[in-house]
Amino acid sequence: MGSKINSYTSPNLSKLFTKTPTVLVSSISIQSKLRTHPIFFSSNNQNQQEPTTTTQFQVPKTSLYSVKFNTLKSCKLGISKFPDFVYNAEGGKGIGIGTKTETNLPNEVSINFDLQTLYIPPLNSATTRFLGLPLPPFLKIEISPELFRGTIDEESGKVDLEFKAKFWFSAGSIYKAPPLLVETVLTSEESVGTARRGKGERLNKEGKCRLVGVATVDPIDDFFMNTFLGLPTECLADLNATIYISSS
Repeated sequence: MGSKINSYTSPNLSKLFTKTPTVLVSSISIQSKLRTHPIFFSSNNQNQQEPTTTTQFQVPKTSLYSVKFNTLKSCKLGISKFPDFVYNAEGGKGIGIGTKTETNLPNEVSINFDLQTLYIPPLNSATTRFLGLPLPPFLKIEISPELFRGTIDEESGKVDLEFKAKFWFSAGSIYKAPPLLVETVLTSEESVGTARRGKGERLNKEGKCRLVGVATVDPIDDFFMNTFLGLPTECLADLNATIYISSS
């Protein structure tokens, strides 16, 4: 009995792969497009973090100075229509700090005096003369500074200092008036009011200057002083002084 073996013919592999399946070609094409043309998706999700931009601010460079202020002889104080008081303010002093930044004018130094160190001698019989005679021993005017600051131009010597102080008038232990408030700008230039005026002198190389300022003095809660001085009125401060500025 003979047996018959069916022959099996292997498929021709070269023919099997002569054509690339359509599905495979499409897949490769899509992947190629995704690589060469990336697609971005936007979202309205409020939780999505947006890139932040950081702005850097440059702090201006600051130069520091120490400032010394002294009042001298040959000063004047005038009020209302009375003749000026000749005032020897020698011994007055103050210490301040000066600053100069890139935002200032090229030669301008900003000055701020420490009120705890600022002292201006009182007007009394030892420091003040009126019509050539010393003030009566019982009369006294004390000065309490409340503000002293401003600017100094190192090149030109121009000085402008805001000055605010209370002037306390007393006659012994019998009478003490409420303070007169004086606010002005003490300047090395010219200060002009309605009835009074003064002309200053700029800071020189030796540190000397003359500062003047006209101010309006308002009425106070005192009938006698209001009547005696004719408040409101103007007053004039004329200070002979030295100002020394040095680098800290």
